Amino acid sequence: MVKHQPLQVYEKQVFVSFVTGIYGCRWKRYQRSQDDSSRWECTWFIILCSSFLLLLFWAYFWLVAQNDFNEFNWSVYNRSGEWRDETIPILASTTVGFSYITFLLILALFHISLGQQLNLFWVHKIGVLATLLTTISGVVSVDDIWGDEWDILLVSLQSTAPFLHIGALVTVTAISWLVAGYVVRRERSNFQILVLLIYVIVLLAVCLAPLTFTCPCIMDRHSLKPRPDIIGRRGAPMLAPENTMVSFNRALHYGASSLEADVAISVDGVPFLMRDRTFRRTTDVNKVFPARQFDDASLFNWTEIRSLNAGQWYLETDPYWTVETLTARDRSRIGNQTVCSLVEMLRLAARANSSALLNVRKPPPEHPRSRSWFMDTLWAVQKAGISQKRVTWTPDTDRGRVRGLQQTTTEKLSVEEIRQRGITSLTLHYSQASHRDIQDYLTNNVSVTVYPVNEPWLYSILWCSGVPSVSSDAPQVLRKVPYPIWLMSQYAYGFIWISSDLVSVAIVVGIFCFQNYHMIRWRMSGMQTYNPEQIMLSAVVRRSSRDVNIMKEKLIFSEINNGLSSTEELSLYPENGYATYSHGGLSH
Repeated sequence: MVKHQPLQVYEKQVFVSFVTGIYGCRWKRYQRSQDDSSRWECTWFIILCSSFLLLLFWAYFWLVAQNDFNEFNWSVYNRSGEWRDETIPILASTTVGFSYITFLLILALFHISLGQQLNLFWVHKIGVLATLLTTISGVVSVDDIWGDEWDILLVSLQSTAPFLHIGALVTVTAISWLVAGYVVRRERSNFQILVLLIYVIVLLAVCLAPLTFTCPCIMDRHSLKPRPDIIGRRGAPMLAPENTMVSFNRALHYGASSLEADVAISVDGVPFLMRDRTFRRTTDVNKVFPARQFDDASLFNWTEIRSLNAGQWYLETDPYWTVETLTARDRSRIGNQTVCSLVEMLRLAARANSSALLNVRKPPPEHPRSRSWFMDTLWAVQKAGISQKRVTWTPDTDRGRVRGLQQTTTEKLSVEEIRQRGITSLTLHYSQASHRDIQDYLTNNVSVTVYPVNEPWLYSILWCSGVPSVSSDAPQVLRKVPYPIWLMSQYAYGFIWISSDLVSVAIVVGIFCFQNYHMIRWRMSGMQTYNPEQIMLSAVVRRSSRDVNIMKEKLIFSEINNGLSSTEELSLYPENGYATYSHGGLSH
């Protein structure tokens, strides 16, 4: 009998070549392996997963932080002295990095599901490390410049938690295929038991996560309070320069029921509207008074202030990417804006039958009006002809001398302190206004205004919480929210939660049973190893076909490589006399 090695015929594996080629630059069949991945490559897989989770967190943060992009740019401006939209490079790099890492992770999971050895190409290793280090440096920088913004993550969960729960449940359920395959493929080991235990704990944690949710919009729709009033914060600064007459007119046009402004006092006692401490960002002071551009804005007299242009900067910097939407007439009007006085703004509010919220900045001690600034403000209110009951005063100083105006504070106080100070309302940052606190204030007849509210999701959860009014930079956006973006009864959500958990658990159990069933079949048939080609072969109907012959021929060499003893014998198609394997080799 002549013994020889049979000619192997392999089918093309385009998908496997694509996966291993892009992930590890292994385009040829002989470069691939189904051996266990080395510890070094497993470490890189862990680094890849960690990078993905960090980038997922980073991307979600910037997604919900869109509500405060203007605040972020203002914080950077106060540090650097230059106004730029710093969110653009951050969003661009985050999008590119997240897409890249996600693509590599998908390829790695395909490697595992196909039984291929992980071997990340060195170029990708550099890319993963660069992306990871860049993201870490971004997190550290944001924590230094904008550390208070992390609170928005917890606030956003009031709106997104039910949907994130479903997404996490789908992900954990899908991963069960890989976990089950890893656990049943080999002989039991302590590490496999540890992996299984961790997976079960994670699955249970995800299933029970809704017990920790606080979502105001899970409520009876009949208990929904009226739509919160919208206060134009510095007017409508996304459509016109902040604290200008054009901006306030735009805010009223888009349904604002009140106007909010930042008030400073000039050296000659004229209250004017300015957010910054200097004129550098929002006027042309560097051209008109170049030697005084870093001086405090309140150290100018009203004649000098009125000579500054307060609109051209908006057209040049386009801080909200809205200048292209303006007509030629609007651009001309904006380009000719000057610094607005408090009297002008209050007269506009009186004509529109609106109210005003004033954030008055106390002048520095060396200012000539440092002792009479509140009288200058009261004089402006009286001169404007607006009812004092429609003007809300926010400074905490000199409350006893300010009679007739509505009293509010930006400090979070207890109900007892509010009554002692004679305050009728609170103006709180959204991070300070929890659902429970809002309910306590409203129960004790304390009105609450929340700021800044620029995104529909935040407006919706505050609406469901019963907040009477919100202060917004984007009244034109909130005007398009006639109803909370989602509202669900407790019964409906409970049904969805329990049903999704039961379906997920059933699928996971089914996957483990399916994987274990095929493992038992192969062990009963004498196979001591387990690989994807054997599973594929077991699923093929027993019929004489070229594809089946090719697969079985590959199994011969799989068994040889796995170390069949010289006394073992594997026969393929003995009835056709195609090929046999014996202790002496292969015969034909």
